[in-house]
Amino acid sequence: MLTETIFSIQNDQDFEKAALRVFKHQYLNCLTYQRFCNLLGIIKTSIKNSNDIPYLPIEFFKQEKIISSQANIQQIFTSSGTTGSITSKHHVTNLKVYETSFRNGFNHFYGNIKDYSVLALLPSYLERDGSSLVYMADTLIKESERPESGFYLDETEKLISTLTKLTKQGEKILLIGVSFALLDLVENYNIQLNPDAIVMETGGMKGRRKEMIRSELHDILAAGFGVSKIHSEYGMTELLSQAYSNGEGIFYCPPWMKISTRDPEDALTPLNSGKTGGINIIDLANINSCSFIATQDLGKTYDNGSFEILGRFDHSDIRGCNLMAL
Repeated sequence: MLTETIFSIQNDQDFEKAALRVFKHQYLNCLTYQRFCNLLGIIKTSIKNSNDIPYLPIEFFKQEKIISSQANIQQIFTSSGTTGSITSKHHVTNLKVYETSFRNGFNHFYGNIKDYSVLALLPSYLERDGSSLVYMADTLIKESERPESGFYLDETEKLISTLTKLTKQGEKILLIGVSFALLDLVENYNIQLNPDAIVMETGGMKGRRKEMIRSELHDILAAGFGVSKIHSEYGMTELLSQAYSNGEGIFYCPPWMKISTRDPEDALTPLNSGKTGGINIIDLANINSCSFIATQDLGKTYDNGSFEILGRFDHSDIRGCNLMAL
């Protein structure tokens, strides 16, 4: 099966073959994507390598049902947004693909989830329906099989007590939280975790606080939690994979995901590494929707495959993905 091929990618050659197979599948089965390609003068047989594949503007997830499968829809993930705004919708026909992606992705970067107590501080996500991040966190919490793992919504004292106990016991901690909630925590409580505890911010102030540059945010959080560095997660409603940073805001992708940049003035012109441009994403886990997405994020890629996010295009919506303007 194609999904098995995707999650067994070992090198660039494997990725290239899988990307071409996924493109052909989505060109034939996602009518919105096919129309988009045709308008660009691109047909299935004209694509010879992954660099030729066009990226669908992410705004289409607000306007169209982006789907490349005839199977029944199991879940609709939705983006955050202000009241009355149009949100993105990701129609998922196979949740097991998403679960395999985030489970394998976490294991790729951090090891077995059973080694961690997973504490989630995600108030803005829990307060609405359809969050893919909450779905991921909930699954990882359950699979950790630790009694302390869980969501800590309006349970600050319990969260502090749990963090203190786990720290004294020398347990491995994964505290994942939205930026404003983590800031609230360190500003109001004296918390000193073990230096190697993983504090992972998911980005965004959600209108609760003034936006901060990433380096300032991470300095405050690192000092407040007593850890050596702050980790970050980069994901979004329209994706089924996540990139992770273990410090300094430099992200790495799992083997089935790649980032490139495009000229901000000409969306069809790719940029070399080290230059700031629009972020394009290939997420092969999106096998049943669209794997080739032009986002509204600005960033840089580097020769080793890593990347950083530098902000958003002007007039872009405030979104839930990891955006720390420098």
